[in-house]
Amino acid sequence: MKETILLLALTFFMIAIGLLLYRSIVGPTMPDRAIALDTIGVNIISAIAIVSIILSTTAFLEAILILGILAFIGTIAFSKYIERGVIVERKGDS
Repeated sequence: MKETILLLALTFFMIAIGLLLYRSIVGPTMPDRAIALDTIGVNIISAIAIVSIILSTTAFLEAILILGILAFIGTIAFSKYIERGVIVERKGDS
């Protein structure tokens, strides 16, 4: 019963990732694309956690942490690019 529920949840996460991938490609505005990419990262982290539970291992916990950090940094960089047009500001830039 537990594995059936986890596999069903994993299936729903994969469907959500597919829909969010469509939104990140077609999205009407750049902020919609940024939110979709951030949500894809969260869903991938959740899917990896479910796979870790199904396999009864803790081997994927490091991957979850690294992916969470990279998704956060990517979201911040993409948001800064949308807002200002540059990611890294230099003193001479006006």
